[in-house]
This record gives sequence, structure tokens and C-alpha cells, in this order.
Amino acid sequence: MVRTASASAAAGPTLAVVAREAGVSVPTASKVVNGREDVAPETRRRVTEALDRLGYVRRPRFDAAKAPRLVDLVVHSLESSWSGAVLHGAEEAAHDAGLEIVVSAALTRSRVGRPERGWLDKLVARGSSGVLFNLAELSASQYAWLEQHRIPFVMIDPVQEPPEGVVSVGAANWQGGVTATEHLVSLGHERIAVVAGSRRTMCSSARVAGYRSALASAGVRQRTEYVRYAGFDESRARRRMLELLDLPEPPTAVFVCSDRMALGVYEALGERGLRVPDDVSVVGFDDLPEARWASPALTTVRQPLSEMAATALRSLLRMMDGHRPESTRTELSTRLVERASTAAPPRGPAGRGPGGRDPGGRDPGGRTP
Repeated sequence: MVRTASASAAAGPTLAVVAREAGVSVPTASKVVNGREDVAPETRRRVTEALDRLGYVRRPRFDAAKAPRLVDLVVHSLESSWSGAVLHGAEEAAHDAGLEIVVSAALTRSRVGRPERGWLDKLVARGSSGVLFNLAELSASQYAWLEQHRIPFVMIDPVQEPPEGVVSVGAANWQGGVTATEHLVSLGHERIAVVAGSRRTMCSSARVAGYRSALASAGVRQRTEYVRYAGFDESRARRRMLELLDLPEPPTAVFVCSDRMALGVYEALGERGLRVPDDVSVVGFDDLPEARWASPALTTVRQPLSEMAATALRSLLRMMDGHRPESTRTELSTRLVERASTAAPPRGPAGRGPGGRDPGGRDPGGRTP
């Protein structure tokens, strides 16, 4: 069963309101509510009086025989097909384990972000047993807050390298970059560009590193101007592709580090009158539904999003039961899904762009398609 965070918020005053009334911190108020012993008698009295005065309703202690435990899933957006795949995997695993999931889009409006403090307070108030963070970037104080409240959590595809000891689940991004690039090399491409996400994200850096490794292993020249960053944004990917097409020697193939960005690359190629894959081959990454819907259907590297979420949920469940995972980092394998967006490179006149066109999109006779 899946709940939204707003639907699961309890009526009446929050723990933060109680803490403010008693003149204590939220963690201290939480200790009193949960019967912890490490609270001074006078502090306990003030909190107890505030609880009674404000009519705060204490959550009953969890009884496994009566009700399932709650687990929070924090996603960066509820609108993306990425989050849909993650939610599907987590929900199935939670159902099998007899858990309920509270889904929150508690991050900033950018692709990644940090949970707001108000959300963290609500986490304690509703008594969640653990948290799955998807594409989240936590501050040092937020990591410490979770540790202080003894709330187990697992990161799904973390933005940056988590602190030592933090459990995370992701995909084999480096190998995925290798696989995508090797596929293009095997078709005969030598002018292979990459449109990456962000320099500072783990997954993007690993995919670009895999791209570079595959080129080096194949003895293909690496060109600095062929590496572009678009921040996982479709419109920026379009602009980066237009820049690549304006180079004296534009690429004949592009490895794009997300399917959404690949749609922007498609748009740029269409604007220049270039065809996929006749003029430029394109490989994406993710295998979202958009990859199958694109025209032509996108060859892409599949990362197992639902499986990543299910694996993270199972790791979290073991932590909730007092067991520490054997490894703090789990990587699930990726694989290439070949569709219609890749082919052998075009045979254009030397010095011209894909398909014999110059960077402006004109054919050798100077005509615009």
C-alpha cells in the first residue's frame, strides 16, 4: 500500500509545535514521546505538560501483529517516469515484506536537492521505521540528524559519494558507458561524442569515464571538444548537440547519458535536417518508456531502476531488523538494448559533417535540406 506524505500527516499539533511550546528541541520532545530515559526530569515534565495542554496524540507503539511498519520513499519528482519505475520496485518489495510506503517529493524543484527540515520533523512525528532516498543530496547535518534519531536509511543512486558507512544502491554506470561506446565503435564509428549530465554527479562521471575507457581500449582518438555537459536537461542537451554539429568535424555518433537528454539531441538533429541513424547514431541511458516511444526507437543502456529500488528496500528492511548489510555499496548490472537509432557511420566527403553535410546542415552542393 502506498500513501502520500500529505495524506498521512496526523491531525492536531505537530511534534515541532510541542517542542516550541515546551522550549526544547524536536529531538528532545521525540525522546519524551517515545519513552526514552535520557531526558532530565524537569525537561520531561515541561514536555509532558505541553503534550497534554496542546492535545498531542501519541502514536501507539508498533505491534507487528496488528499493523505494518511505515517506510518513507523520498523522490525528486512525482512526475517523471524515472520515479515511477523506482516507486514500482519499492512498492512491490514493500508489499512482499508487509510494509506500507509513504511517498514524498520533499526535495527542491531541481533534479536533485535536500529534504527540508520540516519534512525531517514530520518523519519522526509519523513514526516511520526507515527511509529510502532517491537521487537525494543530504547535508552533513542531515546525515547526523538521521543518525541521532536512529532512523535507518538507504540511498538509491546517490548524487555524490555518500559518507563512509552509508548504504547505497546504484547501477554499474562505468560499465554502461563502456558498453554504449563499444557498441558505436563496433559499428565503425570513430567520431563519437558524449553528452553527459553533470560533472559533479557520481553516475555522470562514471559514464563519461566508461566512455573514455572504451575509446582508449579501441585505439580511437579522444577529443576534448566531443565531451559536453547538459545537466540532465533536455533543452540544454539540444544546445550541446547543436554546438557539436558546428564543429569543423562533427561527430557521427553520440552517447547521451540519459534518455531524456537524448530527446533533446533528436530535436537538434532534426533542426539541422539530419536523420537518425542515417547521419548520426544515438545511444541513450536508462531505458525509460520514452526510449521506446522515440522515433526512431532509441538504442539505450538499461539500468534496472525497479530492481535497484527493490534491492534498497530489502537492505533497509534488514537494517530495520538490526542487521548491517555486508556491503555499503551495491551495484546492479546494466545492459545494452539495441533498437533503431544506431547504424554504421555515413560516408560523407572528407572534412564535412555527417552525411556529407557541412556544419550548417547544407549538403555538398550548398543546398539546405
